[in-house]
Amino acid sequence: MDWHPYAQALAGRVTHPGSRWRDAIAGTPRHLFVPAWWTPSGGHWEVRHGPSDEAAWLEAAYRDRTLVTKIGTLHADHATAADEPTGRPTSSSTLPGLVLQMYRHARIGQKHAVLDVGTGSGYGAAVLCHLLGDEQVTTIDVDDYVTTAAARRLADIGYHPRVATIDATGHIPWTFDRIVATVSVRPIPPSWLASLNPGGRLTTTISGTSLIVSATKTQDGGAVGAVERDWAMFMRTRTGADYPPGLSDLMETARTAVGEDVGIGRFPVIDIEENAWELRSMVEILAPGIEHDYRETGDARIALMVHEDGSWARAEQIGEEPPTVHQGGPRRLWDVLDEARGYWLRHGALPLYGASVTITPDGVIHLQRGRWKATIA
Repeated sequence: MDWHPYAQALAGRVTHPGSRWRDAIAGTPRHLFVPAWWTPSGGHWEVRHGPSDEAAWLEAAYRDRTLVTKIGTLHADHATAADEPTGRPTSSSTLPGLVLQMYRHARIGQKHAVLDVGTGSGYGAAVLCHLLGDEQVTTIDVDDYVTTAAARRLADIGYHPRVATIDATGHIPWTFDRIVATVSVRPIPPSWLASLNPGGRLTTTISGTSLIVSATKTQDGGAVGAVERDWAMFMRTRTGADYPPGLSDLMETARTAVGEDVGIGRFPVIDIEENAWELRSMVEILAPGIEHDYRETGDARIALMVHEDGSWARAEQIGEEPPTVHQGGPRRLWDVLDEARGYWLRHGALPLYGASVTITPDGVIHLQRGRWKATIA
C-alpha cells in the first residue's frame, strides 16, 4: 500500500513550500497511527477499521481532519461493528493542520526539548520526532492504552521518544524548553511552569474556550504572553478513564420547565458552540462551566444553557420573532450571554484575541486588553 502520495498531498495542503514542517508531514505515515476510528452516523457512532478497506483508510487518514479514536471508555481499536458507544470523545488524532498550528505558536526550535501534552494517536509526537529527533521529544497522556499503543506505533516506524502515562495536571518529573498541549486546561497547571526551563514557552488552549494562550516563563516562576489571534478547541484534560457525567437531568429541566423568570430576549437565538466560538469563549470567562445545547426544527430554534450550580436557561424563537427566554436557579445564564453580546455591539468586537496574558506561578491567568480585564482561575 503506497501511502506516500497521500502524505505528500496532505503536506501540500497544510504547509507552504518552504516550511520546515513539510518533510515531517510528507514523511509520517498517519494511517499507521489510526488503524481504527469512530465516525458519526445518524445520531450514533460507527467504527471503521482501516485494513478492511485500504482505499477508505488512506482517504480518511490523509485528509486534514480529526479522527476520533475513543468514545467514553471504548477505544476504536477494541470495537466491533455491533458496538454503539455513548458519551463524549475521550481521545483522537487531531487534524494535522491544527497540530502544526499549535507547534508554530510554540515557536519550536531545532534544539528544543519539547513536551507534547495529549499523546492521542501518537501522530503529533511522530511529526516532532521527524523534525527534532526522538531524544528531544516527550509525550504524555492520562490513558495507559493510548500511550502503550502510541509507543508501539512510534517504534514501528523507528522512533523512540519518551512516552509516559501521566496526569498532565499533576507532577511532571522532567524539564523542557517548550510545552505544547492538544488538550485544554483551566487554569495553567503549576507543574507546567515548574517544568519549563528559564525562558521556556508554553502553548495551550483554555477549557471551554477557543483561546490559544502562548506565554514565556519569567524569573518569578510565572509566565507572560498573549492570547493568539487565532483559535482552536480541544478536549479538556481528565484524570480518569472517562469524563464525569454531564448535566443531563438539569438539561431536561431546562428543555421543559417554566422559568422562575420569563421574558423576551434582546438578541436572536444562535448555535453558540458551532457558530460563535469567540462569544462562547467570552461566556465561559464570565461564567465558567456552562453546558450548552441547541436544536433547530423548521423555523423554530431552541438554545439551552445549564450549570452545575442548578442554574438553567431556555430561549425559544420562531422565525424572526424575538425569543422567549425562561430562566431558573440561582443565576440568570441567558443574561450572561446577553451581557457578552451587548459588549460586542457596544465595542465592535470582543476583547479576547490579542489580549495580554500574565500567568502567576500557581497557574492563575490574568487577561487584559485596554481597560478590559479578566481572571481565569
